[in-house]
Amino acid sequence: MELLKIALSKGRILSETLNLFHKIQMDFSGVNEDSRKLFFDFEKYGTRLILAKPSDVPTYVEHGVADIGVAGKDVLLEDKKDVFELMDLKLAQCKMVVAIPKDKCTDTPIYRVATKYPQIAERHFLKKGIPVEIIKLHGSVELGPILGISDAIVDIVSTGSTLEKNNLKVMEEICPISSRLIANQVSFRVKSHEIMTLIEKLESIL
Repeated sequence: MELLKIALSKGRILSETLNLFHKIQMDFSGVNEDSRKLFFDFEKYGTRLILAKPSDVPTYVEHGVADIGVAGKDVLLEDKKDVFELMDLKLAQCKMVVAIPKDKCTDTPIYRVATKYPQIAERHFLKKGIPVEIIKLHGSVELGPILGISDAIVDIVSTGSTLEKNNLKVMEEICPISSRLIANQVSFRVKSHEIMTLIEKLESIL
């Protein structure tokens, strides 16, 4: 029997994802991202788990390395991979926002935007007809306005505490973000029974 290959994101979301599977009676005990192992086989459930960096999960699924995967909506929007988005798993819920310094008015013109998500930011401002310079940062984008290299930032916000600590405020929300179940297009047809069975189980607890 060929295993259903599932790509999971490493990091803090991993434990939440494994707990979700545990709720549908799929116990993946022994999966540890600190291990040197890159994949874990569970013949009992007919699955192989592949651990990957969050940004790599959609790539693995698109190219068929994994049949399905769990990826953040932020990654899916930024990279636009050719995969099926099957369902919202309601994990790691937050939102993508535009934030500006607290001392700025919400109608203050924006010319430069610092972000880890240049594609999302560019599409957002183009849709609004606002020409801006996108400055891609890999670290703490909150430093953009503080250091004077940007007027605003586009980033993910959960509690808002990081914005608060850096004297920033939400100017507008771009979209909600959460973890999604995605599938390779060929796998979705070839392994439709296994995938749909899994979806039905997940839907029963969400």
